[in-house]
Amino acid sequence: MNRNYKTAFLLTYITIGYNILEGIISVAWGIEDETLSLLGFGIDSFVEVMSGIGLLHMLLRIKNNNGETSDKFERTALRITGAGFYILSAGLVVGSMINTYAGHKPETTVVGIIISVISIITMSVLIYYKMKIGKALQSEAIIADANCTKTCLYLSIILLAASAGYELTGIGGIDSIGAIAIAWFSYKEGKEAFEKAKGNLICSCGH
Repeated sequence: MNRNYKTAFLLTYITIGYNILEGIISVAWGIEDETLSLLGFGIDSFVEVMSGIGLLHMLLRIKNNNGETSDKFERTALRITGAGFYILSAGLVVGSMINTYAGHKPETTVVGIIISVISIITMSVLIYYKMKIGKALQSEAIIADANCTKTCLYLSIILLAASAGYELTGIGGIDSIGAIAIAWFSYKEGKEAFEKAKGNLICSCGH
């Protein structure tokens, strides 16, 4: 197998594995510390796993010289991913409204700070290498995936801002604002997933 393709597969495996681990930790601590932004961030990671599986399937096709036009499996994965993002977005909006009305405050958001910093570093490295490999293989699909990873980087920055903001001020509404921002990006990711299901490129992201 071409060395660049081996690297592309490795990056995809890392993306999927990282999303699973990040999702488990974020959801567990999000529930434990009652922080909606961290919980939403974790669920988003799980949704991204399906997108990552679709990308892995696409890489196998590209390696076998079958072109970059998405097939039925990838389009189905994108639709499931899109639906997941829409559901997450709606849940975060409702949760934020309930928390704001009830004046809810997280126990702590320290874990959110730690996870977001690790995610920012990880996403930055993945973006760099995905872009490098995409250009080396002249693959528009891999380059598109690298660009989509930037959205995951933005989500990590939002989580960091919301988590640090709460720790510094103790204002519970900051966590809800962070959750709303994550909901907005999740909605955009969902819309993009459905659009790509109709097109030729697949996008996935790891936070």
